[in-house]
Amino acid sequence: MDASRLIQQIKNHPHYDRAGMILIHNGVVRKTSRNGKTVTGLRVKVDPLKLEEVIAEHKKRPGILEILVEIAEDRDLFVGEDVMLLAVAGDIRENVIQTLSDVLDAIKTTVTRKTEFYGHP
Repeated sequence: MDASRLIQQIKNHPHYDRAGMILIHNGVVRKTSRNGKTVTGLRVKVDPLKLEEVIAEHKKRPGILEILVEIAEDRDLFVGEDVMLLAVAGDIRENVIQTLSDVLDAIKTTVTRKTEFYGHP
């Protein structure tokens, strides 16, 4: 995964002159799960049709120019590895920050399913 590549893709957008902000989320595998267990890795499954729907829906928001997503799926990921890159470009920070937050929540709740692998605490 390469955040610089996503940024360059956005900068090549024909309406990039309308952008005032590019916001990037870089999700990584962390060592401790939300429930406090020690994580050794994880695997992510993606519903590609649902991902397309989420992106298309949120691109319709006022001021949003582009939304790009990369998700490491169907392979074992280990602590520190990138899980997801999400880039949102738009006009003003209020529009971009809220959209990134909403897209991220939608992806995590409706698009992806992750399986964590646990070690000893």
